[in-house]
Amino acid sequence: MTWAAFASIVLIHLAAAMSPGPSFVVSVRTAACDGFWVATGLALGFGLGAVLWAFAAMAGLAVLFELVPVLFTTLKLVGAGFLLFIAYMMWKHASAPLEQPENTAAPRTIGGAIRFGFLTFATNPKPAIFFGAVFVGLVPADTPLIWRAAILAAVFVNETMWYILVARIFSLPKARAGYIRLKATIDRAFGTLIALFGLKIALT
Repeated sequence: MTWAAFASIVLIHLAAAMSPGPSFVVSVRTAACDGFWVATGLALGFGLGAVLWAFAAMAGLAVLFELVPVLFTTLKLVGAGFLLFIAYMMWKHASAPLEQPENTAAPRTIGGAIRFGFLTFATNPKPAIFFGAVFVGLVPADTPLIWRAAILAAVFVNETMWYILVARIFSLPKARAGYIRLKATIDRAFGTLIALFGLKIALT
């Protein structure tokens, strides 16, 4: 493992973390609806989920998915079902006032947000394929443990810090006020996006 290879892994993952997906949609809604600290908990959950799949890829899970396709298909359908459930809850309660915590699909405590974020990430097995593809070329089998630990730490930092930035931006007063004003429309739009992401995961 060289510093150049390590930097390549970090930059490739950062670009992937910043690409729009279900995590981004959930993060934006949570920040606007529940505030910065709850959305920060969500970011920590995303970071832990990314580490889970990065570690799994290092352990050869991506290869296992290729050898046992039904395992990948099963996990894919579970993840898609979870996203469709989130989409359903967003649509169902789109018209509910923001002040009613029981009427939101996202959590309203930091601990709950961490669990929710981790579950959102962990039910999507595709990151294991992504990490497996990246690691095949850049992480040799004889890579020392210290480098492997550094890669996992970088994955956690990338994922978490990006979504903390998202949380900061979309929890600002103007963003929050805009969300409250257009809550029904935004929730339905976000719900539709989440549903599309779920269907994409199920069908690809």
